[in-house]
Amino acid sequence: MDVDLARSDAVYEHYREHQQDRFRAKLMYGMLAARIRPVVQFASRDRLVRAARSGNPLLIAANHVSERDPLVLAAAGFRSPIRRRIGHMRVLAKDELFEDPEQRRKIDTLGGIPVFRPKDHGVRAAAAAAGQMFGVCVDRMKRGDSIAVFPEGTCNDGDVTRLQKLGTGIGHIAHRALRAGLDISLVSAGIAYPDDDRGRPVVEFGEPIDLSRFRDETPASLTRIIQGDLQHVVDDVYHAH
Repeated sequence: MDVDLARSDAVYEHYREHQQDRFRAKLMYGMLAARIRPVVQFASRDRLVRAARSGNPLLIAANHVSERDPLVLAAAGFRSPIRRRIGHMRVLAKDELFEDPEQRRKIDTLGGIPVFRPKDHGVRAAAAAAGQMFGVCVDRMKRGDSIAVFPEGTCNDGDVTRLQKLGTGIGHIAHRALRAGLDISLVSAGIAYPDDDRGRPVVEFGEPIDLSRFRDETPASLTRIIQGDLQHVVDDVYHAH
């Protein structure tokens, strides 16, 4: 099945049910960790351990500064308490990454869910597909999956220490999940590529935030909350390096 906007109904029905092979997923995440060797740091490792063990879905928000970011985040996840979620981790990725069959197999193993971005397909055409994608994310979270998002939507080619304005997609996912009665934890991940660490990327996982206390917030206000927390973690990772 092609990942094509014209067939978004079939695409998202497929990814609503798709389950990657957990053994192959752990193997691939482990290989990425061995190859990339990211420096991983934590605002509170103990709290991240508790969140990862809780069984509640995690909503991971990461900044986007390089095309390498999804692989770096996967490698860092393997070297963190989030490792226990591998095999039940879904990652939103732009649809063009699913075009090449070999690359798609790898992305499917990593837990990819395609996103049809407005910048690629137009606002109106992408909006309906976005609603379907939000629904798939919430259905996956109901089954215990966690979701990783790069909510800036595109690589930051300006000041990488300052987030671009986040798209409200991540706020819609959080809003729908909370309205569905799910207890979810936000985990912000700051990614940096310092020049003074032999080329090794640095990833900091922020202190988990229980989003259930924001259950009555709107998608837009949830997006602002997420932006503030992610910027705080990005500040930390760049200040430390």
